[in-house]
Amino acid sequence: MERFSFEESKGKIDVSIAAIASIAYDALMSCYGVVGTASKGFATDIADAFSGDSKRGVVVREIGGQIVIDLFVVVEYGTRIASVARSAMNVVKYNVEQALGLPVAEVNVHVQELRVSDHD
Repeated sequence: MERFSFEESKGKIDVSIAAIASIAYDALMSCYGVVGTASKGFATDIADAFSGDSKRGVVVREIGGQIVIDLFVVVEYGTRIASVARSAMNVVKYNVEQALGLPVAEVNVHVQELRVSDHD
């Protein structure tokens, strides 16, 4: 399992990439206009099916000691896509930074689908 490590004056802290993805996923799902997540493609769909990872649609990477988060989202039809994406970026960045106490270098939002909600 991949980990993100950083040094403190009193020692080293390791946080799993899965833990960061969990924080990002929870923050993302609280965003107005986001109705779900999607995978990057067919190959990722197959890998997700076997991994049992409920955080599909959230990819966390460490690049040069910095945290980069990619969000693959499903947006509610009729909402302003740019506003929803911007909100998701800000909410996820804020929540992850608050939880870790470290800056997030990038949050990239990839809108994969639009979905019409049932209003019964």
